[in-house]
Amino acid sequence: MRVTVVGAGVCGLTCALELAERGAIVEVLERAEQMGSASCSWFAGGMLSPWCERSVCDPIIATLGAGSIDWWRRRFPNTVRNGSLVVAQGRDISQLVEFARRTAQFEWLDETQLAAVEPDLAGRFKKALLFRDEGHLDPRAALVELTARLHESGVRIRFGANVTPELKLHADHVVDCRGLAARDALTDLRGVKGEMVLIRTREISLSRPVRILHPRIPMYVIPRAEGRFMVGATTIETDAPTRVSVRSMMELLGAAWSLHPVFAEAEIIEADAGLRPAFPDNLPKIRRLAGRFYVNGCYRHGYLLAPSLARMTAEAVLHDRHFPEVM
Repeated sequence: MRVTVVGAGVCGLTCALELAERGAIVEVLERAEQMGSASCSWFAGGMLSPWCERSVCDPIIATLGAGSIDWWRRRFPNTVRNGSLVVAQGRDISQLVEFARRTAQFEWLDETQLAAVEPDLAGRFKKALLFRDEGHLDPRAALVELTARLHESGVRIRFGANVTPELKLHADHVVDCRGLAARDALTDLRGVKGEMVLIRTREISLSRPVRILHPRIPMYVIPRAEGRFMVGATTIETDAPTRVSVRSMMELLGAAWSLHPVFAEAEIIEADAGLRPAFPDNLPKIRRLAGRFYVNGCYRHGYLLAPSLARMTAEAVLHDRHFPEVM
């Protein structure tokens, strides 16, 4: 069976790999000229945190995302499974209690226990939540690895391709993973802007993502290789593909500083923004319209949800299995 996947973001590449691993002949078309130049997947945090997300999202997000860490670890060995932390300043401790009330699969840490799991945060917070079963990855490295695995499987990725709906594709099935560009068919999609800052310092080391709760601007700091940390991310209802605003930059850097003052001396190496595709209910959907399968609406959870969506898409394409539009 020949399948054309349109879009080379995380959903497109995971769908393509899942299909290829099951024996389909797959081709990927991407309108951008190179990897990452037009994809919100490039600017993602890469947190694989189903239980943390359960505190603010529909429980189905945790259900779909629970198996994502194992999927990534089998295909991207640099996936880290050290868990994740949630902290709050003393004045915001009620936020931490409320966060815990809405989720599961965590343990409370006191100040001594927190220092044991993250020594560089010793003395910074009285209490924390540790989600031991969660993980994270570097999204850019993961996209590069997925691309390499697809090449090894004989999958051709054509960058700079014309991917309009009118394009006639010589395939048995088409899987459309174009994100916001698919609004020509998915008219209820909207854009949600997410801004991030990438900083570098050797003065602090973290083993896992840390979320900092605040009534207005909850943020997270994610460790990456070579002393880099990704700080994110804002959630702004807009379709405008603008860059990071002054206000957002101040909030992002302030969040890092509140986690540890050493971040005040960190080097800013990148600041950018991406537009996440979302449906009105913020839940992902697999739709079949006019002979195409549309996989879209991952909102803030692309890397967490992509493996489950890829498996379901492969079942639908190869075995005509039906899934409800809203998972």
